[in-house]
Amino acid sequence: MHKVVVTDDRYGNYSEEKSVLKELSVELIILAPESNREERIENLKIIQDADALLVNLFPMTKEIISGLNKCRIISRYGVGYDNVDVNEATKKGIWVANVPDYSIEDVSDQALAFLMGCVRKVAYKDRMIRQGKWNLHNDQPIHRMKNKVLGIIGYGAIGKRFHEKIKGLGFSKILVSDPYIDKKIILKNGAVPAEFEETLSNSDYISIHVPLDNSTKKMIGKKQLSFMKKNSIIINTSRGAVLDEQAVIEALINGWINGAGLDVFETEPLPLDSPLHKLDNVILADHTGWYSEESKVELKTKAAMNILAVLKGGKPIYQVNDI
Repeated sequence: MHKVVVTDDRYGNYSEEKSVLKELSVELIILAPESNREERIENLKIIQDADALLVNLFPMTKEIISGLNKCRIISRYGVGYDNVDVNEATKKGIWVANVPDYSIEDVSDQALAFLMGCVRKVAYKDRMIRQGKWNLHNDQPIHRMKNKVLGIIGYGAIGKRFHEKIKGLGFSKILVSDPYIDKKIILKNGAVPAEFEETLSNSDYISIHVPLDNSTKKMIGKKQLSFMKKNSIIINTSRGAVLDEQAVIEALINGWINGAGLDVFETEPLPLDSPLHKLDNVILADHTGWYSEESKVELKTKAAMNILAVLKGGKPIYQVNDI
């Protein structure tokens, strides 16, 4: 009997995982939320004895991983895996896996929705009209997208799909900044390869699609924001820590940039005392750019398939590390 533990219950229903894992003799354990130290200790005991872990937002730190007795794989629900100490897992001979291709349509849709919403001031107008306001065009001027420049930072699967979706909007130029992508691919797709700072300074709209690592953490701060046009709009559907959040708040308050669409934040949930709640030139979402009913099924299925492959003696389908 293999013991597979879901470290944090985000979904409530695990029929997809059970369907995948029924091929083997598996006990699927869903950890209950912790409300005190005793429950924390009990959950850690269960984790330490697991053959495989399905991890959502639970921090798989060096200390926790070092205490795993027989775990063979940590499968992360999602694209990113910054909450998993991959180095420690590799030292312990534990596979780390993710699901990098489940929400390409959904996140690119979210970025497009933010772009359109920010340009047309949709959320602001909705709030004001509900308060009885009218003739709002003098408050926040709107500029058409046609003949403007769009910048895409990060040209992986989501960045490429976003590019495909916005091609018909009439931009004069689409700049792409990604040092890991062959410039010939960017040119073939109808965009212009550009350096990072060049993209920031020349774009009217910027959409970010990079993973979070040491090279991208706070890659856009006060200095980088100073390069941007005053009418520019920044969209972030990647990870909150890619932006220096306080610098973005300062830029929005002082009019250094026109607006922002933010699906992700440095601290989540977004604290109630964050100044972002009071700003009219930003659209906020709850880190659900990944979500659709279809993507949730795909995510849960593929995360479980990683575990099935390892428990059957092979490698995960989407391996992050080598052991």
